[in-house]
Amino acid sequence: MPTTSVPRPFLLVVAGPTASGKTALAVELAVRLGGEVVNADSQQVYRGLDVGTAKPTPAERARARHHLLDVAEPGEGMDAARFCRLADEAIAGVAARGRLPIVCGGTGLYLRALLRGVAEAPGRDPALRAALEAEAARDGRAALHRRLAAVDPEAAARIRPNDLVRVVRALEMAASGRTQTEIFAAHRFAEPRYPARLLALDVPRPELHRRIDARVEAMFRGGILDEARALLERAGGALPPKLPIGYAEAAAAARGELAVDEAVRRVQAATRRYARRQVIWLRKEPSLEWLAPPADPAPLAEAVAAALPR
Repeated sequence: MPTTSVPRPFLLVVAGPTASGKTALAVELAVRLGGEVVNADSQQVYRGLDVGTAKPTPAERARARHHLLDVAEPGEGMDAARFCRLADEAIAGVAARGRLPIVCGGTGLYLRALLRGVAEAPGRDPALRAALEAEAARDGRAALHRRLAAVDPEAAARIRPNDLVRVVRALEMAASGRTQTEIFAAHRFAEPRYPARLLALDVPRPELHRRIDARVEAMFRGGILDEARALLERAGGALPPKLPIGYAEAAAAARGELAVDEAVRRVQAATRRYARRQVIWLRKEPSLEWLAPPADPAPLAEAVAAALPR
């Protein structure tokens, strides 16, 4: 972990919602600035889930070295604290090679943990957690999510109703006397862990939705069904928990339980909602510069490179 006694490397952060063009810009910047890309996307950390998480292509990885892809097994889970430890190690290695660390991703919690440390949240309460999980089993996950919406509407807006782990954690935090939203809001202004310039790609909503819809269609043509079949085979027919968006629908389509067209429609809608949550989170981040991306990332990369400290 970085300390005040050792100079901390300067970071260039490229953020934005899914399908905004982050990867293309990060790669262009890495080529122009002598950098390496450190992934900060919570979905791209999983091995074997390449198509459905839109990981950098082999050509993009050949142009710029990437870190923190494929570091966890599907279903294993990856929290902000573990991500932060891995990212610190990767950044230290990049800097030791005399290269610029370029952090690229749209997971706001990961970015905040890396830049400002992990929020000081109350400890886990096994008894309360067991009671909440039993309540979800009895009344349904949607009912538990409605309970969260009553005490912490912003957290409920960030968390999917079916994400039992995160819903339970947010309710656990609220029971301590401070909501997750209050804890995260206070944490936004913590002392920075790294000097950094933070950029985010600001794609107009209609264009972003068009890109998302096209990407999801391409995923179903390009291999997400095969990845879902492989997951089912490895897990004996049952999907692991905490999978990225799209894999439950792809698995249902692979089993013949859901028409492919309907799976595409559902994943498009879920991804648009996810992008909206990403933008809401990022707009609350201090010092973030929003950039309108051109179709070709090269001119934007050139302008950013010219403005960076040397």
